[in-house]
Amino acid sequence: MATITLDVPDNLAARLNQLRDWLPTLLSIALEMLSAELPQGLTASSTVHHLYDELIDFLASGPTPEQIVAFKVSPTVQARLEELLDKNREEGLTDSEAAELEIYEQINSILLLLKARARPAFRAFESL
Repeated sequence: MATITLDVPDNLAARLNQLRDWLPTLLSIALEMLSAELPQGLTASSTVHHLYDELIDFLASGPTPEQIVAFKVSPTVQARLEELLDKNREEGLTDSEAAELEIYEQINSILLLLKARARPAFRAFESL
């Protein structure tokens, strides 16, 4: 395994130190999200971009296990997801909308795994 040295503000260093064991996982997820290509038809103004931005900003902030467990997407992203799910049930989705929904599902899977891994750390942190 490689060692990387970073210069970060003191407040971020303290938070990162608490997540030392999680850093490879968090960085891997963030890099996957950054490098993922959006399907054709999704525009730059797509809500998916907002979701990526929210997650990257959240992960870059060095969240505590408690914050990871409590994380929720913004009302804007949640509203778009509900809109896609409703439309899918009622009339079906265009190819672009289906691709967008697929991205939401993939990100949700990542979040569920991240939260599941954070729960034991959160419980251990609570008992201190």
